[in-house]
Amino acid sequence: MSLISGVSAIFFARVPRAFRVVLDAFGAALDPFARSVGGGTARVYEPTSYHGRPMRARKLIRTAIAELKASEAIDHWQKGRERIEAEDLLGFVMGDEPDPEDKVGDAERDVFLGLVARRATGEPIPYIKGFTEFRGLELASEPGVFVPRDSSEYLAEQAVKRLRGRRSPVHVDLATGAGTIALSVANEVPKATVYGTDLSEDAVKLARRNARRLGLKVRFAAGDVFGGLPTTIAGTVDVITVHPPYVAMDEVDDLPDEIKDWEPVHTLTDRSSDGLGFVRQTVAEAPTWLRPKGWLLMETDPDRARDVKKVMTDGGFRDVQSTKGGDLKITRVIVGRRPA
Repeated sequence: MSLISGVSAIFFARVPRAFRVVLDAFGAALDPFARSVGGGTARVYEPTSYHGRPMRARKLIRTAIAELKASEAIDHWQKGRERIEAEDLLGFVMGDEPDPEDKVGDAERDVFLGLVARRATGEPIPYIKGFTEFRGLELASEPGVFVPRDSSEYLAEQAVKRLRGRRSPVHVDLATGAGTIALSVANEVPKATVYGTDLSEDAVKLARRNARRLGLKVRFAAGDVFGGLPTTIAGTVDVITVHPPYVAMDEVDDLPDEIKDWEPVHTLTDRSSDGLGFVRQTVAEAPTWLRPKGWLLMETDPDRARDVKKVMTDGGFRDVQSTKGGDLKITRVIVGRRPA
């Protein structure tokens, strides 16, 4: 155990959470060890060491960008992604958004470079930091639970739009993970009754922990698809949201390392040959839970949008559309009303 790790352990209960996460980052970055998560792949990270005079933030960021760009484990789909992530990690270490001319001391510099080395292995930033931000909420994030996507903000937006203005709205979020969508709805539609279900007990525990910390009332339960929901709400739900696992089983190996090596496989695929097994089950069972004219909203990849739309249409859903929006516009939300 490093000195920093020991200090973190001794004083963990006595310091504010914001400082605790940085202490944890110090321990994680300075101890060279192998981490094994998700699908069981072990990665070893060893931060590059620089010593001497304090380095300017801009130079450190350039160094980090070069390392992240060279990583084959990261999916470089977004222009400028490496800069965004480098600045995010440096801000996390320093406690505030850095000015390019800020001088970064040896300790902070080594921690930062250690975190960059971890990211270069593909480890998701929410796992590295221990949290992520989503629609103004800070959500705890940890290995073993699906990483919230910024692109899912559009799914939350679609749900909120359909729930606001109703007298006593009811919302159900399937495959809820850390509770991302459910907690966003509870925060933005305070009068809504919100439920979240997930196959993973670990995910449900994390979602409940997020709800407690945020002071939001959401009923989370473990269960497959609609399993775990009280039967008393059947036929009363206004909106069902879901970001289903839609990757075909034989396509999982084609995913970027940062996804397939770190995230739980059950959050990526339902193990069906076409990746639509969970979608079909949701479409078949949703009418039992939705009220008349209730909405089913399903987030999916643009390549799957047509197939998901067809499953919903074939299932009798009305007003089915493929929609896109939000800042990134890289996913689709297929929307449809309950069959008559």
